[in-house]
Amino acid sequence: MKKVHTLIVLSILMVCSLFAKSKKSTKADAARLNEVIVYTYDSFCGEWGSGPEIAKRFEAKTGMKVTFIDCGDGVQILSKAQLEKKEPYADVLLGLDNNLTEKAAKSGVFESFKPANAAVLGEGLEEALGGKWLMTPYDYSPFAIIWNSKSGVEAPKSLEDLTKDIYKKKLILMDARTSTPGLGFETWVNKVYGKKAADYMKRLTPSILTMAPGWSVGYGMFTDGEAPLVISYTTSPAYHIEYGEGDQFKALTFTDGHVMQVEGAGLVKGAKNPEGAKKFIEFLISEEAQNVIPTTQWMYPANKNVVLPACYDTIEMPEIIK
Repeated sequence: MKKVHTLIVLSILMVCSLFAKSKKSTKADAARLNEVIVYTYDSFCGEWGSGPEIAKRFEAKTGMKVTFIDCGDGVQILSKAQLEKKEPYADVLLGLDNNLTEKAAKSGVFESFKPANAAVLGEGLEEALGGKWLMTPYDYSPFAIIWNSKSGVEAPKSLEDLTKDIYKKKLILMDARTSTPGLGFETWVNKVYGKKAADYMKRLTPSILTMAPGWSVGYGMFTDGEAPLVISYTTSPAYHIEYGEGDQFKALTFTDGHVMQVEGAGLVKGAKNPEGAKKFIEFLISEEAQNVIPTTQWMYPANKNVVLPACYDTIEMPEIIK
């Protein structure tokens, strides 16, 4: 009888324990469905980036919380998502670009999703990201070399000019293994030089002051005066104009032509909150969110209906290499 009594008591305790765990799990699941976790890069989710204001507006509209996780830069976002592929933590990956579309497609970390409001996007932007809706474009700009016109250093006119002795240790680049601007510069060189790209990079090496891990670090070094040239975007000078710093930082138009960066956000395959992720991506390309992009992200908004602020008036679109 004692054994029977003990078994009954143990059974009751097990049932109670399972019920308690189930109740706790239900509460946890409900909380998770009210949160969208977004992997992104430092300059987007930082204090002066687009992320905080976009999250605030999204939360006010939907009641859902947005949690940004800084992965460093676009290449690192994809690497982290690949490591977590079997048990994804993020719902959205934000900050990969058109130079990563092939890797992104092969990685298997994205689930195709076409936003209901996709018609607001500018022509050709989704095609630049592969045209399969693995990522939705939210901003874009051509890459350019930014030159400090008060540095006393002559402005180069082409990629080839950058190899001249006068630019020794005068150029800041970003590492292509960790940074989308770094990868963008590599793509630019490959498009201009083709099979001779490796030879060009060898000749360019004396001109490079450093290979920064990401855009924030590299551009910060440039504005601190450590070098007069840096890889960035044709739209970058708009920031300095908007904040009354004048027009000393100029985006140079090269005779080689330029390459475009289109950045996107994608739904993670196996995301814990896929519906929240879809709502966030749709909100990201709405005018309400896209109006934030020009004066925080300092890129062109993907939504074709957004009116650009006056600080963009002097920004010219260079010839883009197809």
